[in-house]
Amino acid sequence: MVASWVRSLSVFVLGLAAAFAHAQPQAASYPNRPIKLIVTVPPGGAADFIARLLASKLSASMGQPVVVENKAGASGTLASDFVAKSAPDGYTLLQSSITTHGIGPHLMAKLPYDPVTSFAPVTMLASLPLIMTVNADLKVNSLAEFLALARERPGRLAFASSGNGGAPHMAGELLKGAASIDMLHAPYKGSGPAVADLVGGQVQVMFDGAPSLLPHISSGKIRTLAAASPKRNPLLPQVPTFAELGLPAVNVALWYGLMAPAGTPPEIIARINREVNQALKSPDVLERFAAQGTEPLGGSPEQAAAYVKQELDRWGPVVKRAGVVAN
Repeated sequence: MVASWVRSLSVFVLGLAAAFAHAQPQAASYPNRPIKLIVTVPPGGAADFIARLLASKLSASMGQPVVVENKAGASGTLASDFVAKSAPDGYTLLQSSITTHGIGPHLMAKLPYDPVTSFAPVTMLASLPLIMTVNADLKVNSLAEFLALARERPGRLAFASSGNGGAPHMAGELLKGAASIDMLHAPYKGSGPAVADLVGGQVQVMFDGAPSLLPHISSGKIRTLAAASPKRNPLLPQVPTFAELGLPAVNVALWYGLMAPAGTPPEIIARINREVNQALKSPDVLERFAAQGTEPLGGSPEQAAAYVKQELDRWGPVVKRAGVVAN
């Protein structure tokens, strides 16, 4: 009887040990194979640039290839769902963004995952503040003059964006609410065609990151009015911020973070966090970020979780007030 009980207990304990070993990958040996970094947009652009630069640094420091995979579509939903449903072993990571974990969840009636509970935040990566520009033929030289013109022509000035519900679109909605003006939203399929029509005068206004706008600012075809960031953009130090001009609520950046599937062991999260924060401080990353007007962020998993919660809480009322829904 006792022997039988001991055998049963032994089998139970061994079963628990096996289950624990299966659920908790051996963090000490992590990583021992390639890591996939899933990006929500096609190759090219700020998100892809940041992902590939960091993947190169992490490949060197972690001793395994970190491979960028672009899974574009459905405003980041496809990529996010893929990662949310991947094994929580640290080998599939998501480059999250203001679209996937800030604005996007408020645009869709139902998601195939939960933007909070389906993921384990690792760290923040970088921020690319937006700036407001107008076509050079528009007879305004300051934000005050623009707002006066917009009030004279309600609903007649068109602001371009890289797509419905994206950060450039929501920056325009923030300005509309903060300044009590009405503008017409003109969504495009990407920043490139939107900028082209801004330069050509088909639309009058656009918010975007500095890299896509700088060549046309330099040529004089578009004019900057304000920076949608707490401090002046280092690439355009002469341009005042919205806060300086009395509209602190207009504060929008394209931000990127790093997430793993929920249930990823804390030891693995900590390892990735440590490696990414180290990479973000390296001189070559800082130099290349600065050239693109990109600010490194970094920080702890807890800080990343707090950042995402703040963004989700912030954008819900803005999306509701503007009546924006996913296409």
